[in-house]
Amino acid sequence: MSPQDPIGRDDAARDGHTADGAWFDALFAAHATAVHRYLVRRLPAGAVDAEDLAADVLATAWRRRADVPRGAELPWLYRTAGFVLANHRRKARATPVAVVPDVPDDVDPAALAVDDDQVRAVLGRLSARDRRILLLVAWDGLAPDDLAQVLGVSRGGADAALSRARARLRSAWDGQDGAQADAG
Repeated sequence: MSPQDPIGRDDAARDGHTADGAWFDALFAAHATAVHRYLVRRLPAGAVDAEDLAADVLATAWRRRADVPRGAELPWLYRTAGFVLANHRRKARATPVAVVPDVPDDVDPAALAVDDDQVRAVLGRLSARDRRILLLVAWDGLAPDDLAQVLGVSRGGADAALSRARARLRSAWDGQDGAQADAG
């Protein structure tokens, strides 16, 4: 306690800030790459905004650190990333030609996985919600409880939504196979 602060608030504030900093450092180390990849997979090929958007998501986590559920940080970050991405798409601005690199960077293996036109075509036939559910599970590896939290529904609701999305994916895939057989 200091004469200026007889009840020790300065020490408590410093200790809280140190704990928050340690929490955020751990959050960043554990989930920054996953958040970045989540955004890369959802942006158009060649988009350079993933790093900035990931930084926005993590800055939101810092500002709202009291709201981030302990033990369920990644689903909260994915949900926040969805909101950040939606806001970014609404702002849709053109990329100046001077910003486009002459030589492409090394390609991320996650980006290579989505280059398959057939997979894109089948996913394109699904609703945005079905695509989101399937990609959260397949690409982002969310567990059922985490999926429920990202979707803002119960675990049973998430299981049902995933089951329906998988059934519609099978149907769309079978329709793709039939269309290729007719064309061949």
